Amino acid sequence: MDWLIDIIGPGNVSLASTIALYSFVVAAGVYLGKLKIGGISLGVTFVLFVGIIMGHFGYIVNAEVQKFIREFGLILFIFSIGLQVGPGFFSSFKKGGMRLNGLAVAGIALNVIIALAIYFIDGDTDIAAIVGVMSGAVTNTPGLAAAQQTAGNAEAINTMSMGYAAAYPLGVLGIIGAMFVIKGIFRIKTDREIKIIEEETQNSVSKPNIISIQVTNPLISGKSLVQLHHVIQCDFVISRLMDETGQIIIPTSQTQVRVGDKLMLVIAASDVERFESVVGPEIEMEWEDVTPSNVVSRRILITKPQYNGVMLGALRLHTGYQLNATRVNRAGVDLLASPDLRLQMGDRITVVGDLNDIDRLASKLGNSMKRLNEPNLITIFVGILFGIILGSINVGFGMKLGLAGGPLVVAILLSRFGYKFKLVTYTSTSASMFMRELGICLFLASVGIGAGAGFADTVFNYTGMWWVIWGFMITFIPLVIVGSIARGVYKLNFLTIMGLFAGGYTDPPALAYAGGSTGSDSPAVAYSTVYPLTMFLRVVAAQGLILALM
Repeated sequence: MDWLIDIIGPGNVSLASTIALYSFVVAAGVYLGKLKIGGISLGVTFVLFVGIIMGHFGYIVNAEVQKFIREFGLILFIFSIGLQVGPGFFSSFKKGGMRLNGLAVAGIALNVIIALAIYFIDGDTDIAAIVGVMSGAVTNTPGLAAAQQTAGNAEAINTMSMGYAAAYPLGVLGIIGAMFVIKGIFRIKTDREIKIIEEETQNSVSKPNIISIQVTNPLISGKSLVQLHHVIQCDFVISRLMDETGQIIIPTSQTQVRVGDKLMLVIAASDVERFESVVGPEIEMEWEDVTPSNVVSRRILITKPQYNGVMLGALRLHTGYQLNATRVNRAGVDLLASPDLRLQMGDRITVVGDLNDIDRLASKLGNSMKRLNEPNLITIFVGILFGIILGSINVGFGMKLGLAGGPLVVAILLSRFGYKFKLVTYTSTSASMFMRELGICLFLASVGIGAGAGFADTVFNYTGMWWVIWGFMITFIPLVIVGSIARGVYKLNFLTIMGLFAGGYTDPPALAYAGGSTGSDSPAVAYSTVYPLTMFLRVVAAQGLILALM
């Protein structure tokens, strides 16, 4: 039985025992995280606490191995988040990013103010301990590392580590607790917030609408569709046209419209009124009942890499295939099929025309789910490589984005501009979820095992008690203030506030909880919006306090 004790016994750092320890911590943490107490579950966050328990009972991991697993897990998690939210990152920043980042900066300022107030009011506590507590309270490991590097001496480094370990667990719980407080103060119903997000997405002014229009304006009678585009000056697609004789055709750019024609129109909601004022009123019509059997509508899946980044107009669908493209579905969102829209792997194009022509186009574009099931490992590891390089660059005042900020920024840029470098960023939902969950579990297990060894001795005494209290104050008070402003003044959706909390504290566990409890990607979008600036300022704040007061 000695061989079994060597594997599962405490104090061993062999490869087998390390793998066994991580496997147990992750499996037990995920299982316990699914249990609900009062209708509440912590999800994968419970991995952290199982790790602390195991560390407390003497289970250890080689320091270098633990650091590698922790950082690599964090990189996997953050990189997958960046790929997921990247396509919507820039548009979300334009719509409300300045406000979200302003609220995040206000939260950082409040964290620093409270930390300084504790330092000057207490008088006897070293600034190294305060910085460590603050870093743990806001769950920001890069800030801790930067402050330790700035401090230099071993005593300050150890003090910061203990403060961080004392504040971190309640830091995670404090963020989630603040979500519940804001939810209670404003009597928020999560289901209703999710429904509002879904309705806003469905009713977005840029979302394509399919309507029927009858031409009644004699001034445009005889004009081609190209001329109509110049007159109305908006994007639209006419997928079918019925003339006065009842004949249905698939129109081209040179097809002329005449009074009495009926059009099947795909257009953004914001442009409907403009189109009707020029062409004619909307009518009720069942096109399926009158459309010839040889004219059908089908969706074609783009699975050939050579079409990644190609403009839709470059396919010349009508010239080569006698087809019209009406919509492009990307990650569950319908986009108007404008000629200048750049296609991506995994897009689904809705086309109208003869079934034989559709089959020819499908063969050209791929239309194979099997190809999408193959992971694009080149893109993932090229992105991680350049993310690490970016994170290691001095961005000013000796600050760096670190191993989390760098990969996140690169992932966002790759998801938006990767096609220019012939990199396919499409990742299936199951592959993305696996990478994200594996990464966060490895990260939490490493942090928990590392903090568990000295956790009881650090926390369960008079000094540690105050560190925990101070940490909770630094965590909780700014979140309640910022959350109240976000909801009470700016009327932000609760899912966005959850992402703001997690991103403002650079806290993957809180994001994992927000995403898991709501089943929505909205928290991830808000998280990614504020994360880059927040990460930089967290590092600046921690280093600044050491430089100014130590």
